[in-house]
Amino acid sequence: MKDTIITAAVKRRELWILLVCFIVANVVNWCAILKFERPWWEIFSQIGYVVVTTLVIYGLLLALRAAWWIIQYLLGKR
Repeated sequence: MKDTIITAAVKRRELWILLVCFIVANVVNWCAILKFERPWWEIFSQIGYVVVTTLVIYGLLLALRAAWWIIQYLLGKR
């Protein structure tokens, strides 16, 4: 079986992408709180939903990136 090495640069890039997903999920939560005129402390009480939303956004981005890689591979650009 072939060993796979994940470099520090790849780990850093993925963490940045995950951080951006978390920020987007928080902004969506804040907008919902403002739109539905809920109390400000729901920012903290809804953190579980924010984390799940973050993972969903990250998963969607991962699927898009995988599709892009497959298309590039099939077109012979890699």
